[in-house]
Amino acid sequence: MPRYTLEELAPSLRVYRHCERSAAISSGWCQAVRDCRAALAMTKAAKKIQSACRLLFGGQVQGVGFRPFVYRTAKKTGIQGWVQNCRGEVLIHAEGETQAIEQFTHRLLQQAPAIARPVLLNQSQAVGEEVEGFAIRSSDATTVADIHTPVDYFTCPDCLEEMNNPLDRRYRYPFINCTQCGPRYTLIHALPYDRTNTSMAGFELCPACQKEYSDPEDRRFHAQPIACPDCGPQLHHVENGQTTQGNEAALEKTLGVLRCGGIVAVKGVGGYHLMCDARSDRAVQTLRQRKQRPDKPLAVMFPVQGDDELGAIREHADIDESAAALLRSPQRPIVLLTKAESSTGQSGVLSAHIAPGINELGVFLPYSPLHYLLLQEFNAPLVATSANLSGEPVMTDNQEVEQRLAQVADAFLHHDRPIAHPADDSVYRVIHHRARPLRPGRGMTPLELTLPVSVPAPMLAVGGQMKNTVALAWDNRLVISPHIGDLDSPKSLDQFTQTIHQLQNLYEVEVGIIVCDAHPDYRSHRQARQMAAQGGQRLMPVFHHHAHAATLPLEYDQPEHTTERPWLVFTWDGSGYGEDGTLWGGEALLGSSGNWQRVASFKPFYLPGGDKAARQAWRSAAALCWQTGMNDFAVPGHELLKQAWDQHLNCPATTAVGRLFDAAAALTGLLKQYSFEGQGPMWLEAQVTECVDDKALPLECNEAGVLEADWTDLLAMLQDTSLSVARRATRFHSIMAATLVEQACRLREQHGEFFVGLTGGVFQNKHLTEHVIQLLQQQGFNVHINTQIPCNDAGLCAGQIMEAAARLNLRNL
Repeated sequence: MPRYTLEELAPSLRVYRHCERSAAISSGWCQAVRDCRAALAMTKAAKKIQSACRLLFGGQVQGVGFRPFVYRTAKKTGIQGWVQNCRGEVLIHAEGETQAIEQFTHRLLQQAPAIARPVLLNQSQAVGEEVEGFAIRSSDATTVADIHTPVDYFTCPDCLEEMNNPLDRRYRYPFINCTQCGPRYTLIHALPYDRTNTSMAGFELCPACQKEYSDPEDRRFHAQPIACPDCGPQLHHVENGQTTQGNEAALEKTLGVLRCGGIVAVKGVGGYHLMCDARSDRAVQTLRQRKQRPDKPLAVMFPVQGDDELGAIREHADIDESAAALLRSPQRPIVLLTKAESSTGQSGVLSAHIAPGINELGVFLPYSPLHYLLLQEFNAPLVATSANLSGEPVMTDNQEVEQRLAQVADAFLHHDRPIAHPADDSVYRVIHHRARPLRPGRGMTPLELTLPVSVPAPMLAVGGQMKNTVALAWDNRLVISPHIGDLDSPKSLDQFTQTIHQLQNLYEVEVGIIVCDAHPDYRSHRQARQMAAQGGQRLMPVFHHHAHAATLPLEYDQPEHTTERPWLVFTWDGSGYGEDGTLWGGEALLGSSGNWQRVASFKPFYLPGGDKAARQAWRSAAALCWQTGMNDFAVPGHELLKQAWDQHLNCPATTAVGRLFDAAAALTGLLKQYSFEGQGPMWLEAQVTECVDDKALPLECNEAGVLEADWTDLLAMLQDTSLSVARRATRFHSIMAATLVEQACRLREQHGEFFVGLTGGVFQNKHLTEHVIQLLQQQGFNVHINTQIPCNDAGLCAGQIMEAAARLNLRNL
């Protein structure tokens, strides 16, 4: 029967419906009835109109099993067509009934894999191709790039179940993975995300893996890192020049060294860990001595225990809901938790040398199959600290690790899967009921955010001197690199340069503007100036605390939430180059990105030795005492320092709150010299019991109209030995919090309403930050702290992008 339009069928349909309504139908109408019934059937069929459309998805759709998911969803909903990778995006051609296409599209958005974040960028009608079935096409590398790089994921429950199943062919295989888990960023050389563009390209699939890879119904359909014991990466153990090949043999050798109290450098997903028995004082002390890391806390990896996997950690640390969710999240970060009052259990007592002087532990769960196997067999916590020399990036190369850590590790557990990009473990702390990142790394980076403003040209931001990260921005997209480290060593500078090149190549972005910290002596500043001179890019210096302040509008001033209300951002840290050439660090900035006004600060003091004060707290203490006339404050061995200070020789002026915390650590007798940056403030915080209401420091406007807090009254209290150290530490925190709130209240009277932001390294302090938020909220303030970007210098690069973009946009108005 020929196909008719609804308009052509209408006359016959009206006749048929008339016949149906008739009480009696004569035989003469029989043929008409039959014809009209056929017409009605065709009408119903016509309502199920076949259509074709193109769906373009962006967001996190690479390396997350999205194409196999599209394939299976198409089969379930009766859609014909194809799906194809297009350099960061996924293009779908769908043919079927209109209703089926709508259902198909809805499922793709609402039922996507847990680690996918699809965004429907475009849906348009298409010409039907009369395809049969549904296919996954080869990737198209000719399209314009819109790249979203997947992060590395922990081992999923399905893979763990297979790894522990003696009947499975991947039983105890240390590199098991599927479309929903395993390494991503650390093995990708280029996009589209195909095996040939990863460090797995050299591992040819065996017939069994190839079958899984090609089977649409298999969980490993198009899983690019797919591998098995027959065709995938292998372990080998090196000890005293002897190499042990084979996964099981290498594992057993490694466990033997650990059980004897030895130290093993273990290659993981984004680099090496130095691992030892976390219960052994001798092992931990040996690690500290060899690594020249006497006090800095060491992270501890715990075996999975209990239904929620956290049983072993609960024996040693207090876990709330936020921390539990974070520990078990796909990121599997290190989380800082309060030590349990009684840290005994099945796994034994942890060494007191893991985190001396503080009441917290950095804990995390296994995230790679190799870690699961090690912890499962060892059945006790293991120290798992970055395998590097102090301040340098984590090591990734087998030969380099053996050469540079020969005097640190007793043995090495290598594998032969190359690491394309190093990625240290991410670190978080739960502050005010929310997870706050302190170090961006594996599982978190590359961190992709949306800017509330568009950049006029692609930008590179090179961050600061300490805790360095770098960022790329183009259009309204922002990408933050993993943690690089402190730029004090040639290795760190090499990694800094390499990361910049790798990010630009990976995202195919050619920058036209380079943004750097305004401090002329920062190595990142010097490198940026050199790169701009060689490449012809525009160089934009940004003041340190302007960049810190800009991270909060970046996070919270998204287009759907924009408002005319300004920000008052407290930027408290150790130091940063200020607009007047002095070292700021206790500032309150009013306004918005690109337009900040310094409205509050602290009374400046002159810091003997400048940057040396970051490791020598007595210098900050001496500065405060000498400035208030306490000339009898003696520093043995540094008698000439007072003379230099009197003449302000190498004694820069500073307003840094971080240095006030250093002085408090020294004046209370806790610490006068540090083995790592931030040690004094951390030990001081550990003494705090519970912050109480206290009086703010005296406030007075200086000649420039800036509301200054005078720290002089702190000195007598901090040196009052009739008070316990805990009492003095608690009062110090309470007074600093009260001072901030008083500044905010005074400024509200003068300037009207604003959002309050807290950022800078000082606000890594949980006690201080939570007490400040409580007091501010009691005064009716709307308070924000960083949740996606670190508040310390690891977030500077993001703030630099935001600040530079805002400045350029303001000029173009």
